[in-house]
Amino acid sequence: MQPIVIRGGGDIASGTIARLCRAGYCVIVLECAYPTAIRRDVAFSEVIYKNQIPGAGNTAELEGVTMHLADHAESALEKVSPLHPQMLIDETAESLRILKPEILVDAILAKKNIGTTIDMAPLTIALGPGFYAGRDVKYVIETMRGHTLGKIIREGEAIPNTGIPGMIAGYGKERVIHAPKGGVLHNVCHISDFVEMGQVISVIESDGEQVEVTATLTGILRGILPDGLKIPCGIKMADIDPRRTQISNCFSISDKARCIAGSVLELVCAYEKGVLL
Repeated sequence: MQPIVIRGGGDIASGTIARLCRAGYCVIVLECAYPTAIRRDVAFSEVIYKNQIPGAGNTAELEGVTMHLADHAESALEKVSPLHPQMLIDETAESLRILKPEILVDAILAKKNIGTTIDMAPLTIALGPGFYAGRDVKYVIETMRGHTLGKIIREGEAIPNTGIPGMIAGYGKERVIHAPKGGVLHNVCHISDFVEMGQVISVIESDGEQVEVTATLTGILRGILPDGLKIPCGIKMADIDPRRTQISNCFSISDKARCIAGSVLELVCAYEKGVLL
């Protein structure tokens, strides 16, 4: 079987990528030039930024799987193996004409469809809202926390985005920090740092103005956009985990990502065995 193509390399996508790779599948990931995953230590998209730092190499490792940044589609096809997936900077999926996948997963989680169609592969799967199963893609996977998380939808849509993060230790919207201004990000704190409510975690340089970004609650900084990135106003830029003893969560795939990954793997296995419902 041709390598499975995943659109997106953020933390939720990376849970699926790692699961498929450890199950013995070859995976090629298509990502944009400037990824905006905040849980960067568990996002394979970080390989793009690492490649820009002298001496940092062009790989990113997560739970036994090592992502490589490939120069072009032919190179990705040549070098890919189950534990060594390949990533291409290809936001518009132009490389599909060369990759010719049997299975494609849209794991961008943009809350809307930004270009995936049901005819891109014999089996197309999308994660989260913005897609209609049976029309835009073959299957949709529910990404909303709760009883239906990971549900395989064969006709219809996932639950619409509420804009409110799932509850962790009694906190929801307070956990996520959005950029108060657009500009260049200069981080003061780093992933896994303990931060207190009101503490400055980052400064945004915006039209000569230095805009401080402060922690919205006390806890562990679980994710933050990369230092030096130019960001728009309102973008999700950081995530705080109120469980101050859970530092290891910064470096491991989340329960949500693992649940979604299991549903994707179920569909892939059923497709391979010819028993898709």
